[in-house]
Amino acid sequence: MNVKKLTGLIVIALVVFFIVTNPSGASGAVSGIGNWLYGVGQNVTTFFSDLAPS
Repeated sequence: MNVKKLTGLIVIALVVFFIVTNPSGASGAVSGIGNWLYGVGQNVTTFFSDLAPS
């Protein structure tokens, strides 16, 4: 097994372990990431809207 594949399997195992042992924490983390991405999208949209002439 190469190092990349082993590292990927370890990361997947840790994510599954985190979800199984703390589902509310995992859902909170995913929700936080989603909210962050939504905010980034809104800010980028606002930026380009402000660049366009009225």
